[in-house]
Amino acid sequence: MCEANQMSFDFSNKTVLVTGGSRGIGRSIAEHFYRYGANVVISSRKADALSEVVKEVSSSDGGAIEFVAANVGVESEAYRVVEETISRFGSVDVLVNNAATNPYYGPMIDIDASRAQKILDVNLLGVLWFTQAAYRSYMKEAATTSSVINIASIGGMSVEPGIGFYNVSKAAVIHMTKQLANDLGPKVRVNAIAPGLVRTDFAKALWENHEESVASHLPMRRIGEPDDIAGAAVFLGSELSRWITGETLVVDGGAMVTP
Repeated sequence: MCEANQMSFDFSNKTVLVTGGSRGIGRSIAEHFYRYGANVVISSRKADALSEVVKEVSSSDGGAIEFVAANVGVESEAYRVVEETISRFGSVDVLVNNAATNPYYGPMIDIDASRAQKILDVNLLGVLWFTQAAYRSYMKEAATTSSVINIASIGGMSVEPGIGFYNVSKAAVIHMTKQLANDLGPKVRVNAIAPGLVRTDFAKALWENHEESVASHLPMRRIGEPDDIAGAAVFLGSELSRWITGETLVVDGGAMVTP
């Protein structure tokens, strides 16, 4: 039997790539892996925002952190980011597909083609492109098991007004997670996290000005913080979850069990 101290959150000599790593959940995930000794690469569109995160995070003890600016929804950009990551640190042991967008709010029946396509390009196809790139460029031949973690949403498991097509993209991510887990095992474990309402700028419209009301209906009596999701990501990236694949871990303060 493996001793607990042999199965820890030690990511020394491991490399973690986080898309959408300049703010919110992605930034918190990057910071957590960094604190546990990982070499971390964060990516999003804006180099200035990424540079600032690297500056702030690297001021504390941890592994190493760098950035590569890119458009996550473009296939060729995924390969460029992965190749840059391998060039700098030699591996991609954990891939966190966190980047997401939602340029439309309203009835799904009224969404236009350009905004629908943007949601699919970033939220769904970006997950596939980055996973393909990481698998083909490193994970397929790696000596140890690698891990892919997709950030989905409890919206992908339910119906709600306003963000219906966004939720459709997240439902697809949940199913893609299962499919990729089947396709890529045993070399790669693929899991997802489905956050509930988290205090981020991305989700601000869903909690600002009525946070107390929302929180009062949750068993945990508060909305989530980015660190709540980051802790789950570290677990799924670690050896402690070495026999878990194809699963979606709900982290929502109990929202899905509320009548």
